[in-house]
Order: sequence, then C-alpha cells, then structure tokens
Amino acid sequence: MKKCLLLAALLIVTHLNNLQAQALFSGPDTVCVNQPVTLRTNILNAQSYYWGFCSGTENEIPTWVPPIGTNLGNHFGFHIPSNIDIVEDSGSYYGFALNSQTTEFIRLNFGNSLSNVPTVTNFGNLTNGIPINPTSLFILRDTFSKNWFIFISGGFTKATSQLARVDFGHHLSNPAPNIANFGNYANVLDGPKGIFVAQDASNNWYGYIVNHNTNELIHLDFSFNVSNTPLMADYGNKYNLDFPTDLAAIEDKGNWYLFVTNAGNNTVTRLDLGTGFDTAAAQIQANLITDGPPPSASPTTFNFRINAPSAISINRDCGNLYAYITDSTTNQLIGIQMYIHPVDALGNTGSYSAVDYNNVGAMNLPSGLSSIIREGDNLFGFITNAGDSTLTEVEFKQCTNASIPSFSEVAPPAYSYDTAGVYNVYFVINQGLPSMQVECKTITVIPPPPMYSNNDTTICEGDTIKLHVVSDEADSIRWTSTYNIDTTYLFRDSVKVYPDYSTGYHVTLYYPFGCIIDTTIRVNIIKAVADAGPDRWIADGASTIIGGPNTTENALYLYQWTPFQYLSDSTLPNPVASPPTDFTYYLTVTTLDGEFQCTAKDTMVVHVNCADLVLPNAFSPASVSPLTNKFGLINKEISKLNYLRVFDRWGVLVFETADPLQGWDGNFNGKPEPSDVYVWEADAFCTSGKEIKKSGNVTLLR
Repeated sequence: MKKCLLLAALLIVTHLNNLQAQALFSGPDTVCVNQPVTLRTNILNAQSYYWGFCSGTENEIPTWVPPIGTNLGNHFGFHIPSNIDIVEDSGSYYGFALNSQTTEFIRLNFGNSLSNVPTVTNFGNLTNGIPINPTSLFILRDTFSKNWFIFISGGFTKATSQLARVDFGHHLSNPAPNIANFGNYANVLDGPKGIFVAQDASNNWYGYIVNHNTNELIHLDFSFNVSNTPLMADYGNKYNLDFPTDLAAIEDKGNWYLFVTNAGNNTVTRLDLGTGFDTAAAQIQANLITDGPPPSASPTTFNFRINAPSAISINRDCGNLYAYITDSTTNQLIGIQMYIHPVDALGNTGSYSAVDYNNVGAMNLPSGLSSIIREGDNLFGFITNAGDSTLTEVEFKQCTNASIPSFSEVAPPAYSYDTAGVYNVYFVINQGLPSMQVECKTITVIPPPPMYSNNDTTICEGDTIKLHVVSDEADSIRWTSTYNIDTTYLFRDSVKVYPDYSTGYHVTLYYPFGCIIDTTIRVNIIKAVADAGPDRWIADGASTIIGGPNTTENALYLYQWTPFQYLSDSTLPNPVASPPTDFTYYLTVTTLDGEFQCTAKDTMVVHVNCADLVLPNAFSPASVSPLTNKFGLINKEISKLNYLRVFDRWGVLVFETADPLQGWDGNFNGKPEPSDVYVWEADAFCTSGKEIKKSGNVTLLR
C-alpha cells in the first residue's frame, strides 16, 4: 500500500501546486529525431542544478514502457510478508515490511541508493506491540515535531484486530523505536486492511482504514496531535466495498480521494472525500472506477485485468497521477494512468487507462506494494511476495536515447534524441535542501518528415552547383551558410553555390508541429591547377625547363604538354624544352578519379633569341648520337652561312661549308683526322638580318 511521502499530505499538495505555477524551465514540446534540443532555466541563482534528459518515467498510455522487475531473493528475513513501503530520510532510503506469519516488523536500510542491497534489522514484535497477523503499514513524518511515525494494523477477527503506532523520533535509523498499541478502540476494527493518515488545513490529524471482514470504512480522529490515541468511528458498509484488501489516497486539484481494491468482486472503488479528511459518512461518495474515459459508450471495469487484487499504490510523478495494483492470483502488476478531477456534461468524474505489465520480477503471490520513489533519473518500487517470502524490485530506468544523459550546471548544452518516442526531462534545483524544487517535462520526439535533398557532392574548383532541399510539410526553409552562395535564394528550396574549397552548406527546415531539421550538404572541391610557368627567353640552340610551381602534383593527376615537339617528355609537369624558334606550349592537368574528372589548362611561350653563334666545344665521330658525332652550328635561326671553316694546329684547312645544316665528321680527304684541338671560324646571318662573325676551338675525340 502506498503511504504518504515524507511531508504531511497537505503540505505536499501545496508544494506541488507551487511547483506547477513556477515553471522552472522552458523547452520545446515536440522535436524531430536528432534535432538539437535547447532547454532554458528560469532560476539563475540556485545553489545546485541537475538536468536529466532521458529520465525514467511512467510514460503516458499507450507509450508506457514496462518497468524492469528483479527478484532480489529471500534474504531479508521475510516469513509470509504482508506489506512494505519505502521512504527517504536524511539522504538514506529505508524500507519497512511486516511478516504476517511471525508478527515481525522489519527495516531495510538501502543507504544512499535504492539500487543497493539493503541491510536488514528485524525488530521482532516490539514487546508484543505489533498486531497479530499485521497486514498494513503507513509511514509519515510530522513536520512540526520532525518525528517519524509508522502506523500498523492487523488481526484476523474483530477480537484480534488492533492498531499500533511505532515512534522513531527524528530519524528512521533509530535502533530502538517505541511502540504504542491502541488495541481495537470502540471495537470497530474487523480484519483491517489498508491505512492512511494525514493532516488537514486546520492542522488536525485524521485517517481511514477498511475492514476486510465487514466491508466497512473506519474513520480515525487524532485531533491536533498525531501522537494521540485516535477516536475510531465506523462509517458503515455502504461504499461498494467487497472484501477490501488495501487502501491508498491521493489529492487532485484540492480534493482528496481514497482508492480501495476489492478481492470479492475484483474491482477498484474510489471514495470522494471532498476538500478535507474529517468528512461525514453521508458526504463520502463511492464510485466504481472503469477502464476508459467517461462517458464511454461501453466503459469496462477492471474485472478483465484484475483477479483478486492484493495491494495498491498511487504515485504522483512529473505532474501526472499513476496507480499500481498487484494481483495475488495471476501474479501480475497492473498500471493505471489517472485523471480524477475533470467533470463531463453528465456529471461523470475521472478517466482511467490501464495496462497489464504481467509478472515482473518473478512475483509469487504478491502481498504488498510500496510507494514509487524517484531517485535521480530512475524510479523504484518494491513488492513483497507471500508465496516464497521474496522481495521484488521494480524499476523505471533512465533511457539511453539522449546524446547527453544528464547535466549539472545552470545552462545545459544542446542535445538530441536518436529514436522517436516520448521522453521525460527531469529538473531539480537545490537538491536535498529545504528550498529543493522539481519539475518535469515530456518531449515528444517524432520521425523526421519526408525530405529530399542533394547527397554530398563534388565539383571542380571554379564551378557552380545548385543545391536543393524539398519537403512538402515544411513551413519555411532557411539556408544558414553565407560563404559563396547566391543570397537571393536563401529562403527557397534551392540555391546556387560556388565554393573555392570543400564546404558544408547548412539548411534548416521548420515544420508547423515544432519539428526543426538542420541538415548539411557538403560540397567537396577537387583542385586541378595547371601552372605552365612564365614565358621564357633562351639563346638560339639552348634548352630550358618549363612548368610553374603551382601545378597540382601527385599520382592522382595526369599531365600533358601540347604540342609535344622539342620536349624531353610531354607527360611530366616540368619537361625540358629545346625549340628552334619561338614556341607556345599548353599544359593540361586532369584528375585520374574515374567517377569525377576535373581539368585545368595554362599556356606559356619559349622565345628563342639569335644573338650569338652556338657550336659545341667537342665531338666524337664514333658517337651514335647525331648531336655529338659531328661538329657544326647548333643555331636554328640562321638564314645564311657565308662559311664555316676548320683548321688543324698547322693551319691546314680540313673542313669548309656554306650550308648551316652541314657539319664536319672528323675526316679530311677521306681519312680520319687524329684526336686533337682544332680551330674554327664562321660568318653567318640570323633570320633577323644580323651578321655574326666568330671563331673558337673544338676538340676531336677518337
């Protein structure tokens, strides 16, 4: 049975209402998968912050995700346990359980995390103060005295039925709590099951119990002090109760409600108390809750989901109300999302949607169900199993779909979700302090709408390409890049770009349902630079290396010089050129990528200057090269040769010609001349008309 958590119930309600009004942070309601999510806090001076972006939650039906159940075994001293509840006190978590078979009261100390294996303290029957066959317990803290109290009810018959109170003082870690047994005041208890105690707006304490044997509702009046012996009043059997097994209470929009599970007809009854707890018997209204929103055409009871319910817990988390019911026959856990307050045109109140979790955590005749406690991003609950005296842990775990799981500073970074669904953002400020505040927000993540765009593409440097992004559902489109883009079309679905280097172009699409898609189309640039080099001037008959330093050079490029005449190799970036006259060369550089080719071209001129006569200073007739096996003019710009004469060292003329293309082969009168140094003289005219006379030596090599 769910008990009231930590504070007096009325104070909790006030606190929750304040939280709802404050709006601790803001963020989008709907985003797309992988869309950046930005959250902003409205509280800038808190002492601590905690953001859980993918926090565990009891998600709304039909997106409810079943909790993870783990059977922790029978290592806790249980002997047919009947009930359990958990609370947090001073940073530690405590569970309290009852053994119906041995009339024992057990404390479980989880330390600072409910995921820990708890240590066990068995208080026994506290000097026979624990009622025989204890069935129900309720934990509360009096915020005025700062004391902790646990109420316990039990008994098989009217003669054995009792109500007791265990006093722990300021801390639940107290090793020796006191007990007060009130017995069966006014003889109204008869197999009591379920108990709830709270303080009203007038600071008076009241409570309720249901009798399993007589289907009666019992009212408790503690007056102004919860330590008082309560006055018990029998409100009678008139609330559609049928062998009730448990009771839980919740406040919704200023009104209080009791929910009772009935094993006799497998139903759940809601009792409307109004705005307070000291409600007269005649003023309490009983309603059989149904699965579905009223006025449904065919609302159903929970008969088809519940078969002999044993315990109920009601939880408020992230602004929503949830109930959980254990079924002792089918060993199932039932979840119910509750909207209690709305009133329709026919006067119906309440809407309930249920889901079967089946058997979680190997439940075996479940008998007790604790409160659902949030610890950071995870929620925990515990179930006692009377069938094998084990303990089942139920956990709503933090999901793993956020790019950042959590953050602990004032301004969280942008993050995203990788899968469609409903996610819970959990925000806490001043954790553990009296000023602590909590707020949750669900964010619906939807699949990206259909969108068609360029794939990442490749162009040559200097080219222009049109990029496009088309989505029929988008309200607007915005290209957010500014580099080498046609700004005339920044708000259109297509745009021209002309980057000089590889660049990503960002585009954002806005949709009416809150989705924003920010995508990038990358334009890769292939550079093919052809640098033929500057124009060059060489002497007639000389050579030069052509090609500039900026040509792209690696194995992925092809080089071609045209025309190829007078070049040492027309496929090299820097060949040797020996043109006879002024010559224009073209360099073409081409990428070797088979899927995409880029080409660049450049040109240069080799100018030939006839300003001197050029002849070799040695030659060898035996050489196979025509350039070195004869002696003659190398110049190509000679229009007329008056003479070229060669003399041996004694002045004998051994060779003479007026043909600029004819050379001496080293013979005289048909016989080879010996190796020696010979003297030559020449007189010629360039094509420009300039006359040149020159003489020199040449060595004949044999």
